[in-house]
Amino acid sequence: MSTYDLPHFCDDLRAILTADGVAGLPRVAEKLRELLGNPAFVTATFSEEMPPGKRVLFHDAQTDAYVLAHVQAPKKTGAPHSHGASWAVYGNARGYTDMTEWKRVNGSADDHAELVAADKYRLDEGEARYYGPNVIHSTAQPEKAWVIRVTGTDLDELPRYRFKPSTDRIVEAV
Repeated sequence: MSTYDLPHFCDDLRAILTADGVAGLPRVAEKLRELLGNPAFVTATFSEEMPPGKRVLFHDAQTDAYVLAHVQAPKKTGAPHSHGASWAVYGNARGYTDMTEWKRVNGSADDHAELVAADKYRLDEGEARYYGPNVIHSTAQPEKAWVIRVTGTDLDELPRYRFKPSTDRIVEAV
């Protein structure tokens, strides 16, 4: 059982990003897996009574990184999107997330996107994975899930890219 806690994770996050920037994201994902392995952290961060939504657990003013706790409602499916110039690390504390990584197969100058699923996998409890800038991905939580997401900035303030099945061609076969 891990005793690695949120303050240690936040210190490591700052140190990794300061030293390595985006190249350090694999190490951030590794540290997030270690944090998710601490049952005391999971219990202190989430409860069965929490409604769906997100909370900021930590913001590092030096690197502008955020650590967010999300309670995802059952049957939630997100459209393909990227975080623009930012990045994200997703980790599951409880439940699972079905992830799809997408590849755009037409030019960015076209008025619509044509996406093809490049990879599909499941993030189970205790697992974490990083997504660099402009990586197109989508998430699905068939059941309730408790997710920690670490981002390079406040994504609500950053231009991001969402792809729409009504206008874009999205092919899910891998």
